[in-house]
Amino acid sequence: MKNVLLLLPLLAAIGLSGCGNGHCLSCGSSCGAYYEKQGLGPVPEEIATKSRYSNECLRWLESQKVTATATPKTTPKVATEPIVAPKPILATKPAPKPAQSASSECGKYIASHSYPCGETGVLLIEKVMPEEVQLNAPFEYTIKVTNHSEVMITQVVVTEHIQEHFKFVSATPKAKEDDGKLIWTFDAISPGDSELINVSGAATNVECLQYCATLTYVVPVCTYVKVVKPQLTLAKTMPEKVSLCDKIPLKLDITNSGNGLARNVKIVDKLPEGLKTADGKDEIVFNVKALEPGKTVTGTSELVATKTGKYVNKAVATADGGLQAEVVATTVVQQPVLAIEKTGPKSRYLGRTVKYEIKVSNKGDGIANNLVIEDKIPVGMKFVGANHNGKLVGDKVVWNLSALAPNASHEVEVTLSSDKEGTYENIATAKAECASSVSASASTAVKGIAAILLEVIDIDDPIELGNNETYVITVTNQGTSDGTNIKIVCNLEENVEYVSASGPTTANVEDRVVTFRPLPKLAPQQKATWRVVVKAVKPGDVRFGVTMNSDQLRRPVEETESTEMYR
Repeated sequence: MKNVLLLLPLLAAIGLSGCGNGHCLSCGSSCGAYYEKQGLGPVPEEIATKSRYSNECLRWLESQKVTATATPKTTPKVATEPIVAPKPILATKPAPKPAQSASSECGKYIASHSYPCGETGVLLIEKVMPEEVQLNAPFEYTIKVTNHSEVMITQVVVTEHIQEHFKFVSATPKAKEDDGKLIWTFDAISPGDSELINVSGAATNVECLQYCATLTYVVPVCTYVKVVKPQLTLAKTMPEKVSLCDKIPLKLDITNSGNGLARNVKIVDKLPEGLKTADGKDEIVFNVKALEPGKTVTGTSELVATKTGKYVNKAVATADGGLQAEVVATTVVQQPVLAIEKTGPKSRYLGRTVKYEIKVSNKGDGIANNLVIEDKIPVGMKFVGANHNGKLVGDKVVWNLSALAPNASHEVEVTLSSDKEGTYENIATAKAECASSVSASASTAVKGIAAILLEVIDIDDPIELGNNETYVITVTNQGTSDGTNIKIVCNLEENVEYVSASGPTTANVEDRVVTFRPLPKLAPQQKATWRVVVKAVKPGDVRFGVTMNSDQLRRPVEETESTEMYR
């Protein structure tokens, strides 16, 4: 807190001589008015209006030969009709009792006066001189000025008017000499304090010495204005990072950190491009009519971002008197960006499991919270298992993976199977908060296999010549898909003769080769049996050779049965 002191000066210039005995005659009056009231005169007209301390007036007074022995009447006398000074506004207590006055034949040599006048004066001046002094002998006298008011008196000037037949030697404090005057200036005298002046000199003529001291001063009329300094402090709170999909909480705290009332406070926050308030505005304005010292007012708002990026915005607070404060806050708006890959076998046989691998990556700069991966099981396939706690929910396998950091990835696996042939498209989807969902697929052709087994046996072994031998040809489909266009061809050696053939298809015999018409289809786990009957005509170790082919075989299957023929 600072105070400004307004001073309204009140000047007083009153002479000491001629004041006393309850009367007050201004020592600053004109030469004529003063000395005619003293019984001298008449004063010449040309100097009557001049100050009684002017050189002209003092020379006239000396010409009247006013001495203590010759013409005592010319000694200045105390005025009997006092001039009553106005009562000082700031003096609140009676002046202290002045020094007891004393007089000689020349007049008073101890005198005092309260300025302006009366018992409630502001300043008391007391002058004490020797009753008499010897010609040319040094002597001293004192002038004392006392502030008996309750306020500080400033610019106090004491002027001592000395006559020509007084030889001034020195003064303490040092006086300024100016054309028959000794002048002391005191910047200020505090209430109850005094300033004492010691004057030293000698009389150079056997006459009464007359000394008149005058006093001027300023009585400050003081008023006080409390000077305050309100001060604004602005704080802004925003999250350092935020997701694009989240609302951005904003808080503005305006504080008066000074000691005076801040009036008409206004806070303006102009939002950068890409940020808006929840209701679509690009500027936030708060008004506070009056903010007391030490108080804080808080304003809040919610912002939304239209795109990712770094946002730097400045809020400015202003108030009456040119008060201003500003604050800058930075928020980075981020967003996760998901990418997904899915891999699996292009084909699998029926009855075999199919494993798919799914990889999800975060290519953005924000955390992908609540990441969920879903893999939809195609119709015709069955769930076998999944890693990382994947659960079967309806027709989907679901992984709940919480959060995925920027530039990170997560891989999961799912295993399926199918008991039906076909091409199956398996689709996986990843989604997370504030991220667009992404999908990837992998197709697998599930095929059956015609695993055809060829078996050839003879019924009798060994066999005597002339008897018939029967060879049984059995084809079994051990696979998972149909065998088609199964063709059986038998080769006969010269030891035997063809007798007959039977089976699901008819046979054709030519040049000791028995060829059966192709069997159009043989279902999985089914069998087809052909029979060939031959007659043993020549002894030996005989071989019955069979060749099988089908649409599914890339090369023929051969089987041979040996038979011992004897006589």
